[in-house]
Amino acid sequence: MLLIVFGASLKGREEQFNKPGALYIADLIQKHERILDTNAIFLPATRCKGCHGRDPLGIANVTLGGVDINLYDDWETSMMGLAGMDPLWRAKVRQEVMVNPAHANELQSLCTSCHAPMGHYNAFYRGADHYTLNDLQTDSLGLSGVGCLGCHAIGPNGIGTTFTGNIPYDTTRKAYGPFQNPMAGPMQLYINFTPTYSTHVSEGSFCSPCHTLISNTVDLEGNETGNTFVEQATYHEWLNSIYPAQSRPCQNCHMPQIEDPVKIAVGTASLPGRSPFNLHTFAGANTFMIKLMKENKGELGITANDANFDSTLAATTRQLRRNTLKAEIASPIFLEDSVSFDVTLTNKAGHKFPSGYPARKAFVQFILTSEAGDTLFASGLFDQSGHILNYSGVNEGHHNVINSEEQVQVYEMMMADVNGDLTTILERADEYIIDNRLPPAGFTTTHSTYDTVRIVGAALTDPDFNKNGVAEGTGKDILHFHFPYSLLTQRVNASVKVYYQAVPPAFLGEMRTLSAPEIQTFLSMYDNADHTPFLVADDTLQSVFIPLAAGNIKKESKLSIFPNPANSLESIFINGVDKITEIEVFQADGKKLKSTFFRKSANCWELNTQQYQGIVFVSISTDKRKEIRKLILK
Repeated sequence: MLLIVFGASLKGREEQFNKPGALYIADLIQKHERILDTNAIFLPATRCKGCHGRDPLGIANVTLGGVDINLYDDWETSMMGLAGMDPLWRAKVRQEVMVNPAHANELQSLCTSCHAPMGHYNAFYRGADHYTLNDLQTDSLGLSGVGCLGCHAIGPNGIGTTFTGNIPYDTTRKAYGPFQNPMAGPMQLYINFTPTYSTHVSEGSFCSPCHTLISNTVDLEGNETGNTFVEQATYHEWLNSIYPAQSRPCQNCHMPQIEDPVKIAVGTASLPGRSPFNLHTFAGANTFMIKLMKENKGELGITANDANFDSTLAATTRQLRRNTLKAEIASPIFLEDSVSFDVTLTNKAGHKFPSGYPARKAFVQFILTSEAGDTLFASGLFDQSGHILNYSGVNEGHHNVINSEEQVQVYEMMMADVNGDLTTILERADEYIIDNRLPPAGFTTTHSTYDTVRIVGAALTDPDFNKNGVAEGTGKDILHFHFPYSLLTQRVNASVKVYYQAVPPAFLGEMRTLSAPEIQTFLSMYDNADHTPFLVADDTLQSVFIPLAAGNIKKESKLSIFPNPANSLESIFINGVDKITEIEVFQADGKKLKSTFFRKSANCWELNTQQYQGIVFVSISTDKRKEIRKLILK
């Protein structure tokens, strides 16, 4: 009976309940009617918590092992759930408005369309001309950020073709989901929305309206130039990758699936378990802002508990460490005058790394130390405020070879205004200074989306950047670190670490010149935060043998190896004026080889090397010195 009467006006219906408990049920119906707006297109996310939050009985929203994975708690402390309260976003909107006050309403309405979509669109559907930060402040829909219906009310029509916050909402009170034959009764009963199956919620295009943002450019006086600027195009980056052809949409990584059949609503015992189930952690890459909001949740009015924040941080950390980037140091290559350590970085994400908001950057730290622990070379160090040492910013550019501590490889996108000067004001962005962010596997410059996801700067002509010879799409970059032999000791340790910054300190420089409540609130929180960049990937080589290191070669020596190069089947002779006491042979990576030596005289030995080919290094000890020579075996 409840399913019948809840769809209509319930006044005067109390007399229908003339059995035990009727007064309680009638009171419940009256309370429900007072708070249920049957004309509402959206509802605050809190209205979904009763069914999709934690089940105190441990029946719904849990794995087969009883682990709580309820949708509401996972969403609540994600960047999606906190989008409307994000203090950096609010400060950035205020900064843009202060720079171009004549565009205040338009700027705020554009920014709220994605950070507070339910509040924004609800206002516009009801006839408003704009939706601002002040409107957001007292609106439970807006403060829900990208709430449940902020996604699940998106309709299938036009999805994947509308961008920049133009979200094709279905206003007929449908809640779209990925499961066939949804049980409609409970949702219709409690919130008067109809759950509706549709494949579009599981497709990458579902994310396109907000993860492709193209803005109109203005000059320094605030006049529109007629040009546009692609602030971010994560969706198009994904399109220009191997992942669409593999049917691997955004949700696969950011809402990882489990195979356990999960009952997705509390209190409905007959509801079948749904599988596969997408966790609603929305794990991205912004541990910095999640930590900042956790530490300042009281001031920000955030009521989520610390345990939920910690769960989100754990999921985000896993995402960054496991699914983002791989770093590998290859064995050294010994050149005529130097040693090259090649570092290969492989993008494991389905879009550029970093992606999204233009502030984000990643940088490479490479350190060489002696076995005694002395630092021989260090590039990519940073101080406690997060500033990268020896990084020259707009003048740095992209590197293929690094041979100085004054060089740092930074992967980033930087914007320029109409005068070609660096800017962090999004509305003034007119062109790219650089975009060498690492593309995903399969990315090409011939793809139809390339005009929105271009590579800009020296990376475009780097033969090792997303290329294998002339073929594009590796999703990799190979960096070559070159060191003269005179810098090195006989054995060294090599370390590479790739760090990520969601909010680098330099990006806030222009913001610090302005004063407004939102700006001061954020900067105060930022200045008190931990600015240690996030370690995304790393690799090491220990005790690497450097055969031609400083001190190993004596120019006055008359030691000789002949023939060299030599056929591996013939004997090698080592001659010297000093008495030879020991001979060892090493591979290029420092591994000691088993070799057979025959003493011919006190200063001449014969070496049998039939089992080896390529470059080896022969360590020759005499009664006066130790020398190392390169030997080429064909």
